[in-house]
Amino acid sequence: MSLSVGVLGPVTAWADGDPVHLGGPRHRELLARLVVAHGRVVPVDLLVDALWESPPDGAVAAVRTFVAALRRALEPDRPPRTPPRVLVTEGRGYALRVATDADAFTAAVERAAASPPPSALPLLEASLASWRGPAYADAGDRPWVHPERARLTELHGTAVERVAAARLDLGRPADAVPDLDAHVTAHPWREEGWRLLALALYRSGRRPDALAVLRRARTRLVDELGLDPSEQLAALEDDVLRQAPALQPPDDPWARATASWGRSAGPRARLEATVGLLRSLSRTGAEGLTAVREQRLAAIAAAEELGDPRLTARVVGDLDVPGVWTRSDDAEQATALVAAAERALPAADSDAVRVRLLTTVAVESRGLPGTRGAAAAREAERLARASGDPALLAAALGGRTLQVFDRCGRAADRDALGAELVELASRHGLTDHLVLGHLVRMQARSARGDLTGAGAHADLLDRLAVAHDRPLVGVFTGGWRALRAAVDGSPGAEEAFRTAAQLRRHSGMPGVEEGLLPLTLACLQVWRGEPVTPAGPAGPWAPWLEPHLLLAAGRPAAAVVAALPDPPPGLLMEALWVLAGSAALAVDDAAVLARARDALAPAAGELAGAGSGMLTAGPVADHLAEWDRRLGAGGRAAAVHR
Repeated sequence: MSLSVGVLGPVTAWADGDPVHLGGPRHRELLARLVVAHGRVVPVDLLVDALWESPPDGAVAAVRTFVAALRRALEPDRPPRTPPRVLVTEGRGYALRVATDADAFTAAVERAAASPPPSALPLLEASLASWRGPAYADAGDRPWVHPERARLTELHGTAVERVAAARLDLGRPADAVPDLDAHVTAHPWREEGWRLLALALYRSGRRPDALAVLRRARTRLVDELGLDPSEQLAALEDDVLRQAPALQPPDDPWARATASWGRSAGPRARLEATVGLLRSLSRTGAEGLTAVREQRLAAIAAAEELGDPRLTARVVGDLDVPGVWTRSDDAEQATALVAAAERALPAADSDAVRVRLLTTVAVESRGLPGTRGAAAAREAERLARASGDPALLAAALGGRTLQVFDRCGRAADRDALGAELVELASRHGLTDHLVLGHLVRMQARSARGDLTGAGAHADLLDRLAVAHDRPLVGVFTGGWRALRAAVDGSPGAEEAFRTAAQLRRHSGMPGVEEGLLPLTLACLQVWRGEPVTPAGPAGPWAPWLEPHLLLAAGRPAAAVVAALPDPPPGLLMEALWVLAGSAALAVDDAAVLARARDALAPAAGELAGAGSGMLTAGPVADHLAEWDRRLGAGGRAAAVHR
């Protein structure tokens, strides 16, 4: 279940996009107070003071009742007597561990500040669409909410102004005027809003209106607020009167080209140019990846509306985003992309287009149930090899690297694919696939226990990232260096993993980030024979951590172990089987232990989880040996499939 809490307006929560009933005003106030703490523990006494000016008798008990009700609302499917993962108890207080719209809003505005206008504008517009303001509307005038409400209000004003500035930079001054007019009316003390409004009007050919706005700004600032206009506003008024050349936008070839393109290009040309831009954006970093995820389905829908099946096939095939992680960043979108590619396949007018569509199916099917992704990857590789086109073959091999996880222990097969990809990309100057090939080899060599070889690929990747402006490479090489510290037995391994997790924050890859730090630390603790301690929401990996958390808390875990599902295919499959088997060993569940042992046997020579290049639960052979002792020397035959 995807859960989030909203405070950019009335306090609310959503589960899988549907509103959650939170209870009465006190429940929402309590939730707001926990959100303000940003994940830190709030003692019960402070919660009492937050809810009542003069606490009644039984206030502490009332807070606990509110907490229990909120837990039922936020985690309705939590099994009885299992610890909560969203609203947790720590000591004599509570902490909220869940994503909020305020966090997402803050992150989006921060990302936009470091992005060029074409990338910043959609980020800012999307973030402003989430504003239901005023922030923390259910908290009234409580003192504890003032600083956070003021921070978000200021951030909202900044976002409005940055949207306007981006529109001006992109040659769209008229589009900036309506929002800025409303903005300065509501916030007359924000001089940047007045400045941008006057500039937008001037660049829209409305010089008298620009002067009128500047005079209105002076009147409101002086008469209503008692403030003298800044030198910047006064200078702008003088420039408008003189029609100073500096008021015109800079001679930016990009802005001029995009403005001309928008005026003259037809829908087909605009679509094809947009596809090329999105494809390039996907390689530029977090903002680019986010923009691509937001626009891919819209571009495909636009192609389908034009009624040209061949064009649609080319658009779907060209909107590929290379992947090295075996969990999708957006499973719902991935399903829609696979469906679009399947619809387009019958209209593919060449093997080249067919290969790209099949590769899209292979890449976007990672982490989805069924065998279609693997079959599409094999067919794409067959057609690409027959074509003799190295770029097509490299794309197909990239898809294959995400579809070799039908069982544990296939690091050698993935390493071979990575080696071919590196050789092919090196020979033909295919930078994207050269980076991908080295990433695959870094992961596969780590799984095989060859950290020296993996390190050589990590060093090459860091150099490629600098030479070809690939900032996201550092997310993976940084994670690998933390893994290396753990395998080397460094006492600072846990801190290194936490530092690597910071690299993943706001990387534009939620499929990589979600739940990975708690899983990483749990694997390290199981490898060391230590109790597993909570480290935040484990996301999709929660089922395999839950029995260990119960055991560490001294609570029954046998039923949870017995119900454990098979881990999904992918880079973390071996690590998850280690967690399952170790939990089964602790509760003496021979059936689950034997299941884990048989599944892991083909990976006996590997480091569990190290194929991720991010974490490990130690040598698979060590776990198998311990499990075999429990199962009995001749108790089970190993199901080894080499």
